Amino acid sequence: MTHRLALGTVQFGLRYGVANTSGQVCLDEAAAILEQAWVAGVDTLDTAVAYGESEKRLGEIGIEKWRVVSKLPPMQGDHITIAEWVQESVEGSLLRLNTDHLCGLLLHRSQQLLEPKGEELYAALADLKDQGLVEMIGVSIYDPEELDSLWPRFQLDLVQAPFNILDRRLETSGWLARLHQAGTEVHVRSVFLQGLLLMEADHRPEKFNRWQPLWDRWDQWLKDQALTPVQACLGFAMSRPEINRVVVGVDNRIQLQEILSAAEVNVQTPPATLMTENLALINPSKWDTL
Repeated sequence: MTHRLALGTVQFGLRYGVANTSGQVCLDEAAAILEQAWVAGVDTLDTAVAYGESEKRLGEIGIEKWRVVSKLPPMQGDHITIAEWVQESVEGSLLRLNTDHLCGLLLHRSQQLLEPKGEELYAALADLKDQGLVEMIGVSIYDPEELDSLWPRFQLDLVQAPFNILDRRLETSGWLARLHQAGTEVHVRSVFLQGLLLMEADHRPEKFNRWQPLWDRWDQWLKDQALTPVQACLGFAMSRPEINRVVVGVDNRIQLQEILSAAEVNVQTPPATLMTENLALINPSKWDTL
């Protein structure tokens, strides 16, 4: 099962996650994490231009044998054409990563494809495939509804989306099955909801107390199933055969080992009472407003 994990690397370039108490991962620890993950059968890395020093750090460590997925940020300024910006951005990523191609390239904001120059942007991405610089192109989404407008117009090789025990919109919307049937590779992230699902009650920020009934149901279900939060979160995502990779981020090798072990645990589908579509909870970008 561990081969279906992908290692998220935002922590290598930034301090990230509501549960992160150790800050940005140092270079030596990042190198050790990659080695441990590779030995365990993990072969995919997830990074982005926006992840601070992440691409540069990965290039310094050496990632030639890995499948690397990176993401383009929204275009800044209008001093060059979209095609030139895409080309320069990807060549910059390849230079920092010290590699000659990417397994996947995603748009960090899918709605760029629906803007006036969206067709031009897609053509530039497709050209990267023709050049052999990128194997797959696609989008990172925050809500499956984004696909409703994109799907009829653009062929997507890869889609990354949030998916966890609380947030099952990718599945309940029908999009997980549709993407799988179309042959589109599916990567899911936020399986731990940035660490929120792993936190003990007395460590959870007070602003999340408004969902206490949900946390009570979560704690009781974990107890009934004799599962740790890591086992439950990973096992749930891994139980969906339509998902090609489950992206996980770690701060150290101890966390990675816990994840590798948990990935082998079979988990029954959690009850629907643990689902919510309340974006204030399941979309971390809205947490600052709580």
